[in-house]
Amino acid sequence: MGEEVAQQEFSRADRTRHREKVRRNLDVFARMLREAAFDTDDPMTGLEMELNLIDDAGDPALKNAEVLEAIADPDFQTELGQFNIEINLAPAKLREGGLATFEESLRRSLNDAEEKGSRVGAHQVMIGILPTLAEGHMTRDSLSSNPRYALLSEQILNARGEDITISISGKERLTTTADSIVPEAACTSTQFHVQTSPDQFAAYWNAAQSIAGVQLAVSANSPYLLGKELWRETRIPLFEQATDTRSEELKAQGVRPRVWFGERWITSVFDLFEENVRYFPALLPVTDEEDPLEVLEAGGTPALHELKLHNGTIYRWNRPVYDISQGMPHLRVENRLLAAGPTVADTIANAALWFGLIRYLVESERPLWSQMSFSAAEENFHVAAQTGVDAQVYWPGIGQVRATELVLRRLLPMAHAGLESWGVPGEQRDRYLGIIEHRCQAEASGAGWFVDRVRERGGEDRYDALRATLLDYRDRMHSNEPVHAWD
Repeated sequence: MGEEVAQQEFSRADRTRHREKVRRNLDVFARMLREAAFDTDDPMTGLEMELNLIDDAGDPALKNAEVLEAIADPDFQTELGQFNIEINLAPAKLREGGLATFEESLRRSLNDAEEKGSRVGAHQVMIGILPTLAEGHMTRDSLSSNPRYALLSEQILNARGEDITISISGKERLTTTADSIVPEAACTSTQFHVQTSPDQFAAYWNAAQSIAGVQLAVSANSPYLLGKELWRETRIPLFEQATDTRSEELKAQGVRPRVWFGERWITSVFDLFEENVRYFPALLPVTDEEDPLEVLEAGGTPALHELKLHNGTIYRWNRPVYDISQGMPHLRVENRLLAAGPTVADTIANAALWFGLIRYLVESERPLWSQMSFSAAEENFHVAAQTGVDAQVYWPGIGQVRATELVLRRLLPMAHAGLESWGVPGEQRDRYLGIIEHRCQAEASGAGWFVDRVRERGGEDRYDALRATLLDYRDRMHSNEPVHAWD
């Protein structure tokens, strides 16, 4: 939910008017998909990264406002928690060296931001969940000062009607409650964007869903929450629970969650927006003055404010995005399921695997998603989140297979071919997919490295061990040496 929201209270009439406007937006969107010219000639890709902030001791630094003021760069923005910031990179074309451009731009921006942020006592860390977060940080006081975050928290809690319960069982067990959505702030991610035509959107989204489990298995980087060792990618269950507007009774009735893998393969981008409108009441019923049909019939491009804002409060792991650039509408798939790090090189390697695989799968004669059930893709996703590189996933034509073996034997050649179709230079394909190859051969991940180092400190207080390991992690992060090469 990136838009500013000025309105702080909503009446019943506001909600009724907003619902009608969202449905009008949806009707206009359907007409645009039939009639409008979408920007698809030369697809762009994009990358966003959410970062955590720590102090010199390795504890959370609740200083994002001070850090952003020190950085003074519009590419850096506020995030939900005061211990978070986000960087948005300029879109790039993969055939024009986009992967290397992302790496160079990200390293340059983060180094500059680190230098400036350190002056106010805050350092950046690329990791999915800050391991040193404690119960004392899970209060409303940790929310960023932007009023839209407090408003979103209030609306989610009001819809739920009770405090949020977090209950996760992994190597250890965590049960806690929260009276705000601050636990959501603990879930920082990297987002990859790919622009696509309306005709190809369904194929790109289905492809992204089908490889979600493999993505998580080889990239997990969130093993600790509130001092407990849980899943290898604990962000997944935490995010699913931290923004859940359903009471236990609504869950029992089968009401869909707002953090949602989905329930079926799609045939059009319209399917996803139509599901949004059909299943989910608005959290932020802010209604704009634009008449989208009037704009469209006058030859303009409707902003579809309400449809976009509503979509921003439904947290699909692969989210559809409608946007406008230079007056022209376009569509993107936003891949939201990975943590950042451990290094910039690892992050761009994860991007290379994703961009390559989805391009290959979209261009395949027989779609992968026609060979596996949607429930199998969802099960792969949660198994991989729980067990990381040890995950056994289902793959058509093979059955159950270790995810790392699947990547090495079958998926890396696909990703190479997909990146070649994008026009990615050979040396870039070899560099970034080589990182994935070595990671799989070593069965290494950020999560695995962190857990092993904390266990080596088993005689210490858990939080002392987490702090020491996090500081070691941060030093290695700055080296940009991929995690498979760490000691």
